[in-house]
Amino acid sequence: MGASWVTMGSLPGESSRMSSKESSMADAGMEGAVLQRYAKAAAARQEALCCPTRHEPGYLEALPPEILERDYGCGNPSVFAREGDAVLDLGSGTGKLAYILSQVVGPQGRVLGVDFNEEMLALARRHLQSVGDRIGWHNVRFLKGRIQDLGLDLDALDAWLARHPETRTQRQEEKRLRRENPLIADASVDLIVSSCVLNLVRSQDKRKLFAEMFRVLRDGGRIAISDIVSNQEVPDHMQNNPELWTGCISGAFQEQAFLHAFEDAGFHAVTLAERAQDPFAVEEGIEFHAVTVTAHKGDRSPDFDEHCG
Repeated sequence: MGASWVTMGSLPGESSRMSSKESSMADAGMEGAVLQRYAKAAAARQEALCCPTRHEPGYLEALPPEILERDYGCGNPSVFAREGDAVLDLGSGTGKLAYILSQVVGPQGRVLGVDFNEEMLALARRHLQSVGDRIGWHNVRFLKGRIQDLGLDLDALDAWLARHPETRTQRQEEKRLRRENPLIADASVDLIVSSCVLNLVRSQDKRKLFAEMFRVLRDGGRIAISDIVSNQEVPDHMQNNPELWTGCISGAFQEQAFLHAFEDAGFHAVTLAERAQDPFAVEEGIEFHAVTVTAHKGDRSPDFDEHCG
């Protein structure tokens, strides 16, 4: 617990030998593959996507079986939340982590879940009223967006597109939405969490993803990110395998590169808080482990406490 890191690394895909055009086509296809596989996972449990995760049993009592059964995380970053926090859950999926966080932060806190998958969002949203009633308060919202583009409200864009079949000005509308009505405003959240999602983001978007996390987090805010990392760089042919990518394997960061990416984005006190001893998977001799990383934004305060995340 709490071991700091020092070794630098590279982001997945940076050493790719493909041309930029080939890489762009592969990345576009991978996003579609992710959407398709997780749409199926919203309808029925996918065992291959599961990584054993422990949660406080009391927090699970308010959740319906279909949310509990279709949980695809690889860690429990909710333990780093505090009462009253405004929390952003990246890739909120079926809503399990967001609903747990709702109970941790209490009625004075709030939780925003962001996901791009329509089926996952529909499952999470249809339980908003019933789960909130069981918990005793309603402080959760699920928003449609890409986690690497937290400025663009895709529900608002969809509504605009329905009114404007001619899409020649779509780019201008996207810019307007980001500027005038961003999905997540600058410096607006206290804690960012995620569980087994960052590895699913296209290689070309990963740097933007870290920049977006830094943008929306307030000074003094924290992150607690659970994800899958590899013990060595994942080769191109594995990165181009949709089955491995959507299974949270071939899009994984090399472990030290993952830690370096947070510091490169401006975070400090980057700490490997947890690392599973047994690998989540082994492919072609490469080990993939579940980890949880914590970090902070802004100057250290006098009451800085690494054990609070």
